[in-house]
Amino acid sequence: MKQQICVLGGSGFVGLRVVSALAAEGHSIRVLTRRRERHRELLVLPTVEVIDADIHNPDDLKQYFAGQDTVINLIGILNEKRDNGKGFYHAHVELAQKVIEACKAQGVKRLLHMSALNADAATGSSYYLRSKGEAEQRVHAAHGIKVTSFRPSVIFGPGDNFINRFAELLRITPGVFPLACGKSRFAPVYVGDVAQAFVRSLDNPATYGQRYNLCGPHEYTLQQLVQYTAKLMGLKRRVISLGKFSSLLQANVLQYFPGKPFSRDNYRSLQTPNTCNKGEDVLRNVFGIEPRAIEEEVPRYLINRVSRQQYMEFRRHAHRE
Repeated sequence: MKQQICVLGGSGFVGLRVVSALAAEGHSIRVLTRRRERHRELLVLPTVEVIDADIHNPDDLKQYFAGQDTVINLIGILNEKRDNGKGFYHAHVELAQKVIEACKAQGVKRLLHMSALNADAATGSSYYLRSKGEAEQRVHAAHGIKVTSFRPSVIFGPGDNFINRFAELLRITPGVFPLACGKSRFAPVYVGDVAQAFVRSLDNPATYGQRYNLCGPHEYTLQQLVQYTAKLMGLKRRVISLGKFSSLLQANVLQYFPGKPFSRDNYRSLQTPNTCNKGEDVLRNVFGIEPRAIEEEVPRYLINRVSRQQYMEFRRHAHRE
């Protein structure tokens, strides 16, 4: 059945894939964003309406949730301005509560919610994970709303802020690459698979009330992933995994760099393995999705990135001559 769907975070890395997949199914989608004109890739989709709105304004939420069958909340931040948890609480918990209230006010009965692997309000190892856990608790406790939440491991794909970030850091760091928390474990999941899980849960009553851990088919240490990235880029780098003290020291320094490449809260999150339980295969067993591995997808976009960089460097060199 075709639905009217309002998406928060529809212009982001995951959101673009979710909205595109929903549009391909013929659903009518309303995307709320701060700057409509910046998202031409959404404006060209025939069943997508992009609206300037303040998602933290309850009145805006109530106005644009009117007439919608489903709301999808994909909003999340990985860092905050100050290391005190307030930024995470505002972005995750307070927004989730406003979404619940707006859904109830407008009679929206279905909510798909993006959480995070290891999210736990009581025992999460970081502000990020605790705030994600509390937001998840609140949406599942909302009466009269059929909620499904998704808890992915680190998400990779074209334009990601994971593999691509390390690719850039490797490119500008010659020789030895000191890596904080290199022994941390991940089960990276492909962005297209995450998007499909959202789409396939939409009309499936079996997913109501469920919280799904989403992982890719293989586990890696962070050091293995960074070494693999360097290999694909043709860079000879010695990747050294730092101990706890050195990793925390690096976090204390880098969290003050532009863009916060690594923060104290990131360090705390990495103290918990970002992997699923043994035998847990939600993508395949629940949603019928064959999960794609790092080795299948990363070479396609990373090698293209390297080629573009080499081309631009050639152009700059030629211009100087």
